[in-house]
Amino acid sequence: MAVILTDQEIARLIEEAKPLPSDYQVKIQTRPKRGHKERELDLNGASGSDFRLVLRQSLFNPLDFSAILIYRPPNSNQLFRLRRYNGKSHEHTNSIEGKVFYDFHIHQATQRYQEIGAREDTFAEPTERFAEFQQALNCLFKDCNFQTPFDPQRKLFEEF
Repeated sequence: MAVILTDQEIARLIEEAKPLPSDYQVKIQTRPKRGHKERELDLNGASGSDFRLVLRQSLFNPLDFSAILIYRPPNSNQLFRLRRYNGKSHEHTNSIEGKVFYDFHIHQATQRYQEIGAREDTFAEPTERFAEFQQALNCLFKDCNFQTPFDPQRKLFEEF
């Protein structure tokens, strides 16, 4: 049976701190896989929630990419996509709102799309916050409360 989350539960999961391991930069380096580069990283949230970060980018079209935050509900094999940051490689339609666009965009899980039987993250909004893969990943990290490990060298350079 599919897990259905309310908008409040989705917001709580987005806000939950997601500490990254000290070697996260190595662990998220994408690797070639059948026409695209891909990498996954499993994480535990500060409140014990199970998350997965999935990164994909086409080897042929640099604008065809996704940075995805997935929640793995307890006692379930379901993968629940909370957020998906997509490149400008396809047209998107929000069926409930009747809105169609072709742009960089951010998908969000919503209760209303789950209730009509659509994928949880069907709703998306165009964005100007990113124009390439690394910028999209940075937005996902910021929007979804990822916590980067302390790096004393980074602090030195930020002061100048």
